[in-house]
Amino acid sequence: MMLKCILAFIFIFQVSITKSLSQPISSKLQLMHWTIAGVEREALVSIPTTAKTNATPVILAFHGHGGNMTNLMKSRAYEKFWPEAIIVYPQGLNTPGQLTDPQGKRSGWQKMPGDMIDRDLIFFDAMMKTLKHDYRVDEKRVYATGHSNGGGFVYLLWAARGDQFAAFAPSSAVAGKIVKLLKPKPAMHIMGENDPLVKPLWQKLMCQEVMKINGCTEQGNFYAQNAIIYPSKTNNPFVWYSHAGNHTYPAAADEVIIKFFKENSKP
Repeated sequence: MMLKCILAFIFIFQVSITKSLSQPISSKLQLMHWTIAGVEREALVSIPTTAKTNATPVILAFHGHGGNMTNLMKSRAYEKFWPEAIIVYPQGLNTPGQLTDPQGKRSGWQKMPGDMIDRDLIFFDAMMKTLKHDYRVDEKRVYATGHSNGGGFVYLLWAARGDQFAAFAPSSAVAGKIVKLLKPKPAMHIMGENDPLVKPLWQKLMCQEVMKINGCTEQGNFYAQNAIIYPSKTNNPFVWYSHAGNHTYPAAADEVIIKFFKENSKP
């Protein structure tokens, strides 16, 4: 009888350990605030419960012109694909658009170094300072992705803060004049073949330029549906994700972006 009790206890103990180990990492969504030059800035941040104890990747995701952090968080939910990472959804400020909204009545991001007194680059610096202070940020695994004007800001981060990142994934955007400031980095570009705003030709030329910068091969390989990966002699691969849609971001790209980020870290 005693032996049966002991065996039953061991079985229950083992089952409880197995359940504990198999529990997914949970996260908390926080609204974080910063005051920069007297202006209130904020971001929705998904923080895994392990972020204070484990080296934690960081992904910053930037909405497009006229978008907002709440809708981006709901539509992307990158934390589902990488629950161990801190996911930051920052909120932009009213910004004149290059293609729409010239009066700047809708939210967006600066486009060039020095534009709007670098308010958004300074915002990025403040966010990273807070995250590094409060959590164990893995500085070899910091990433940025964004759509449209948000994708343009990702290219600006690459140009102005590139050394802090492991990889980038802009969507429906081009770097414009700052392309000359880009240094080799793993990158993925998402484009719609029927984009009426950021013309496909502009984006194709942008992708070709990035491939040159990264020292990529001319021949690519299948990476995922709609995505071709071009290996790099400098270990800075480029993934070209081309879909049949327009300027709208394709939801199927979410998982591919996270796959690409997970595969690339700073040396």
